[in-house]
Amino acid sequence: MSEHEAPEAELTKEQRILAMVKKVLTDVARDTHAPPGIQHPLTDRTIEGIRDCLSLIVAREQELADALGQEMNMRPRYVDEPRQNTVVPINIDALRKKPKGD
Repeated sequence: MSEHEAPEAELTKEQRILAMVKKVLTDVARDTHAPPGIQHPLTDRTIEGIRDCLSLIVAREQELADALGQEMNMRPRYVDEPRQNTVVPINIDALRKKPKGD
């Protein structure tokens, strides 16, 4: 399972297409990255087009996830990892107080 998608069996055909197109576009951006001071091999128009496409893909992925009742949790999970969150209370006042002698 990749870090951004559910297992293949749970994805619709459209979700798989969107994930693959997003992966290819980000690979193109990564492969053509130019260090500061070096002219980028892609035109500004092409770079803006890639950004626009990625924005549309993410928006559609969110729509599909909402329609299917799926979460868009963008962090990887292990199969045996518990899904419930644990809330740890923190005493903010204790953190703000400086120890005496400083």
